[in-house]
Amino acid sequence: MSIPKRAVASWILYDLANTIFSMGVVSLYFSLWVRGEVGAERADTVYGVITAISMGIIFIVSPLLGAMTDRARRRMPFLVVSTVICVGLTFTIARTSFWPTVLAFVFANAAYQAGLQFYDAMLPEVTTEENRGRISGIGVGIGYLGSYIAVGLGLYFGTEDKPFLFGAIAVAFLLFAIPCFLFVPERGNPNPRPVFGWNVIKESTAETLRTLRGGKAYPGLLRFLVGRVFYTDAINTVISVMALYTVNVAMASGLDQAAGEQKAQLIMLSAISFAVVGGFVWGWLVDRIGPKRTLNIVLWLWVATFLGAGMIGLLGLPVSVLFVVASMAGVGLGGIWSADRPYMLRLAPPDRIGEFYGLYGMVGRFSAITGPLIWAGVAWLCIGQLGMSPAKGQGVGVIVLLGLILISRWILGPVTDAPRDWEALRREA
Repeated sequence: MSIPKRAVASWILYDLANTIFSMGVVSLYFSLWVRGEVGAERADTVYGVITAISMGIIFIVSPLLGAMTDRARRRMPFLVVSTVICVGLTFTIARTSFWPTVLAFVFANAAYQAGLQFYDAMLPEVTTEENRGRISGIGVGIGYLGSYIAVGLGLYFGTEDKPFLFGAIAVAFLLFAIPCFLFVPERGNPNPRPVFGWNVIKESTAETLRTLRGGKAYPGLLRFLVGRVFYTDAINTVISVMALYTVNVAMASGLDQAAGEQKAQLIMLSAISFAVVGGFVWGWLVDRIGPKRTLNIVLWLWVATFLGAGMIGLLGLPVSVLFVVASMAGVGLGGIWSADRPYMLRLAPPDRIGEFYGLYGMVGRFSAITGPLIWAGVAWLCIGQLGMSPAKGQGVGVIVLLGLILISRWILGPVTDAPRDWEALRREA
């Protein structure tokens, strides 16, 4: 199968586009906006609850959306609509009072997450089995260049005018997404079925439940999904609170809030730089040794990263140490997404990729609900009840998240990434 280079480049460019949103809004400026509105003591709890609500919405609808795209003639219209909704809502963030802004963020993030699910399911359209790890890794590496744009906007224009920053992020997201809309061809669904309606919901839900119960037909699927809950729980949570953590560590070392926010952006840039390189390297490694072995190595790297990050807050280490930990986190980020997208494709039958990526997305969203709630609970207990400083309380939270990484490593142990003979498995089931 010949895949146009323009299609591959356009698919990769969307990874850059959506990373502008995830870094600029989810990981950096919205959490800082919340901190400015509610104060340092309540910021972790409030932001954790807001994020959990947003992810709860997409958690509920992810499998249904995946099944709908398997029924539809094409997936691209779903990606276009979700992106446009996210862009429009992002443009309104911080332009009104607190609660309208929170609602805008909740639904913008839900739309972004839905688009990410549709985008991941289009990986087979621009890859073959032989180069899937490499293309996925390049997507991750180039995608993190979008973080330079998001962080660079704040460094160049300052972080005081947050409505302007959110508007600039929205425009950049849309501009870099357009090539994917125009130039990624789809083979299309040879057997399209109705996409909307109550019967579709019932059939899709029943099919998803059968999938989860069908252990013999889909070996390793359920265990992989459960393991993914734990490692994405930890990683997504630490990404979303990294800016808050950095500001608190910086202020504990004597810097004021403005200097702390600037330090947070510089540390983010350090993490991004290593994530770009990591995406290329890990993608190459996936094609050489397979997604399972690659993911195992990455998870051990995350164990070391979380241990180092937790010690910074608990022991009051200098904020400069965060540059080292952030660099390790950047390498780990490149590895996680380079390895687990191809891993999921090994576990998914070709005719149900959308549904399976719906499940893949669903567990990611579940972790994005529970992770912020765990973080908020630890912050409430350690900072609000036990009187710890924000930096020390967050250090405890990081160590709790480290435990989730270790649990995921144990769960994923027996899962193999060997290619499946889907016809034989269907006959046996």
